Amino acid sequence: MSLVEFPYLFYGLIIGVIFLVYIFSGRRTEAVNRAIKMEQIDAGLTEPASLHPAIDPGLCMGCAACVPACPEKNVIGIIDKKAELITPTNCIGHGACAAACPVDAITLVFGTEKRGVDIPHVTPNFETNIAGVYIAGELGGMGLIRNAIEQGRQAMDAIADRLGDLPAVDDVLDVVIIGAGPAGFSASLGALEKGLQYATLEQDSLGGTVSHYPRGKIVMTQPAMLPIVGKTQFRETTKEKLMEFWTDTAATTGVQINTHERVSQVEAGDTYIETVSDKGRYRSRAVLLAIGRRGTPRKLDVPGEDQPKVVYKLVDPAQYAGQHVLVVGGGDSALEAALALADTPRTTVTLSYRSEAFSRAKKKNRDQIDEYAAAKRMRVLMKTNVREIGSDHVIIEREGEDLKISNNTVIVCAGGILPTGFLKEIGIEVHTKYGTA
Repeated sequence: MSLVEFPYLFYGLIIGVIFLVYIFSGRRTEAVNRAIKMEQIDAGLTEPASLHPAIDPGLCMGCAACVPACPEKNVIGIIDKKAELITPTNCIGHGACAAACPVDAITLVFGTEKRGVDIPHVTPNFETNIAGVYIAGELGGMGLIRNAIEQGRQAMDAIADRLGDLPAVDDVLDVVIIGAGPAGFSASLGALEKGLQYATLEQDSLGGTVSHYPRGKIVMTQPAMLPIVGKTQFRETTKEKLMEFWTDTAATTGVQINTHERVSQVEAGDTYIETVSDKGRYRSRAVLLAIGRRGTPRKLDVPGEDQPKVVYKLVDPAQYAGQHVLVVGGGDSALEAALALADTPRTTVTLSYRSEAFSRAKKKNRDQIDEYAAAKRMRVLMKTNVREIGSDHVIIEREGEDLKISNNTVIVCAGGILPTGFLKEIGIEVHTKYGTA
């Protein structure tokens, strides 16, 4: 008897070999996933920073469709034939995993049982509990640029649909858009495309928070759909190239942005909503809040913080050349600021963070910080707190001892305080999410 005479034996052997390769490959991949997960647990990197997937093990069938769908590497892995979030802090809320799951085992949630996240109440069409007032972008928890652009576009679609069912009011705009960051700019283009009467008010400049990213910062990880413009092809680009694209787009389309106009009040009435700024008053049938979550920068509340040498964002690292700079914080903005400063000639950089791990920062930034610290290109002080800021020094407490460090500038990147007061004045409800959708 030969395999030629009995071909089914030959094919059975081939199938058996393939099956064994599949089994052993799966076991090896699972072992790697377990090791990655344990490394994260040992390092204290267990809390996702923002929107992230919650996977129902009862529904998950272990098909692994979610694994390649995630644009980030080694965020989701298969363990015990079920999908798990193996590097929680690397998840930045793309949401592609949920779309890829064929059995709806993945729900996108904010916060965890340990760490709550304050999120304004919005309906699926981005409307708040106040009729006619909408929220899109970072304020609603969507910090990723692509997601914010998409939300701005969708929110304007929803607003246009709503306005089509309402009677027009004389001398009243269709919509006031507050903020011209990714969500606000996208919404403004949407309003222009739909022929709506609109006003976009931005307290700073076009781009909002993005315009103040450190020079050379890499932004955008996926293409996005902009009204009028169509699908952008950016995947990874620099802040400068993205801002140039937005500026050119504004000029080409003729979209109007009122920059350097700060809004102080939004009051909903029976027939229109009044928006008050430092330059005028606007009446509109709808308002879209596309402002950032940071609101007021979070301060350290230590002696000496009121000095001009203390700032709360890094714009141009070159202005600190030759200085002793202290960066305070453990998120991506702090790490990226420290890295940019370390690349600036003759600049001495110290990074101080109160916790034992950079659990809120991307892995790429954490790895670079480790590399720079090992090469003595910066000094990293974990589990430390700033106690006092002097004119030419800072005092940092570490495990009960005070360190006195020469200093010319302090850059505090400790996040911001959600503009809860502003939202409550409008009447918008804010809920703390503990792992809820």
